[in-house]
Order: sequence, then C-alpha cells, then structure tokens
Amino acid sequence: MSPQLLRDIAFWLLIAGGGAVLALVLLSGAFGRLPHHYRRHFAESRRERHFIASTTFFLTFAIVRVITHSIRAGRGPFHNIETGGGRHIHHLVFGILLLLIIGYLWLSQIGTGMYRCSVWAGRVTAFFYAVGAALTLDEFALWFNLADVYWTPEGVASVRAVFLFGAALSVGFWGGPFIHALARDLLHGFKTSRS
Repeated sequence: MSPQLLRDIAFWLLIAGGGAVLALVLLSGAFGRLPHHYRRHFAESRRERHFIASTTFFLTFAIVRVITHSIRAGRGPFHNIETGGGRHIHHLVFGILLLLIIGYLWLSQIGTGMYRCSVWAGRVTAFFYAVGAALTLDEFALWFNLADVYWTPEGVASVRAVFLFGAALSVGFWGGPFIHALARDLLHGFKTSRS
C-alpha cells in the first residue's frame, strides 16, 4: 500500500470514529441519559475541560471551514477581514491572540482547577483555548509554508494538523468510561424497546 493510501485510510477512520462517538452522544441525549452520564463521568474538572476543549475544537474547525468556503464562493454575510491598505488578516491571528490570553490566564492559575478556582472559569478558558487552537491550526499550512496556501494541495497539511491535534486533545476523555456507559445504555435501550 502506498503511504498516501494509508494516510487517506487513517483520515477516514478518524472521521468515522468521530462520527460514531457523535452518534452515541446524540442517541444518549435522545434517550435522556446524557445529563446523568455527563455528571457521573466528568465530575473531575480536568476531564470536563478536556471534553469541552475537544468538542469546541472540532466544532470551531467545522464552522471555520464552512465560513471560509462561503467567503470563497461569495455567498452569505461573511467577508475577508482587511486593513485599510488592503492587507488580508488571516483568522490564525485571532487564534494566536486567544491562545496568548488563555496562556496568560492559566499562568495566573485562572481556570486550571488549582486553588479552588471557579469551575466556570475552567470551562470558559477550555472553550476559548479550543477556539484559538482551531483558528490557528486551520491555517497551519500558512505558517508552515510561510505562504497563503489555504486553497492549494499544500493546504491539506492544515486539515491533517487539525485532526492530529484534535485526536491528542481528545485522548483526555474519549474512550474509557463515558463512551462505554453511553454504548451500554444504548444497547440496553434497544433491547428494552424490542421486548
């Protein structure tokens, strides 16, 4: 098998796995068991921050891709952001700014779960960290190549970087007890509905 084929297979397996997990979460919500599992499996704030960051990261990436495609097609209310001199401001600039702000807050122990900080501060900083990371990594190919290659074949490097980082970010909570409990509930629900 060629290396490109292996990368393509890994990419689609990652997409399928993410879709399966999303389907589990949605079906669990439909059965009304999601709040129970959320409280039970994310009572420890670090795991909840991983969950919030991972989910927000992938959602932000998807939203950014939809917006950039609509801008390129000239549809919708969105447009490129430009300075008075016509210089295009890439969205990675806003991502870097968010990452700097969140890094500063975490250096100050705000939102880290240390010293009995507010749980909400942890949730908010995890959310904005993920938004900043997604905005930045969506243009990974630009900062890797030092050229605007977003719409070229080299731009695929951004998508790969997003999925690699997203997988690493998700390791903190995917798998394990939460997904197992959702699957067990769904199997039990299907068995109950058949009888």
